[in-house]
Amino acid sequence: MQAASDRRGLLWILFAVCALTAIALFFIPAIVIQPFKHQTARGLAIAMALRQHAPWGTLLAALVSLGLALILWRDRTRDESVRGAVIWANIRVYTTRRKWWATAKPWRRIAIGLVMVFVVFATVMARLNYFEWMFHPVPGAQFESEAASKLDQSEMILAVRLGGDARAYPISEMAYHHIVNDVVNSVPICVTY
Repeated sequence: MQAASDRRGLLWILFAVCALTAIALFFIPAIVIQPFKHQTARGLAIAMALRQHAPWGTLLAALVSLGLALILWRDRTRDESVRGAVIWANIRVYTTRRKWWATAKPWRRIAIGLVMVFVVFATVMARLNYFEWMFHPVPGAQFESEAASKLDQSEMILAVRLGGDARAYPISEMAYHHIVNDVVNSVPICVTY
């Protein structure tokens, strides 16, 4: 009985590790790589490495999590919904204490279901380019003359000059959009920040 309880405990730990791995492979890059957020070179390198391995890593972790979830869901130990086994001997009542994963069947199944929802979400999202949702390219840039511009004198800009044509892109707008597709002197360009 103790060996079965220890085995269940180990299965719960493995389930938690696999589920957290799948969730982390999606959420860490999504949290680190954001507009208007400071990113260190090391943090960005780690996030990009995780992002690169996330599609296969989340799939593998999700499959292992699913297998462990099925084992834990269908655990057929006797009297697992009973808080303690009662043994009557010599008119005394002895109770054995059971670990929570062996006694809390409804809560255990709710926990497994909620964790698997997050694992499936992370596995699906790892296959999408969700950065396009955060970094919105400007569909059609509109410009004003320098005299009509309401930019502050201290505003930083990105400037492009091709031949006799010039454009200036405010950093405050570029920080949100990160990409502007434009045409300068009949040459298509992509400005990024």
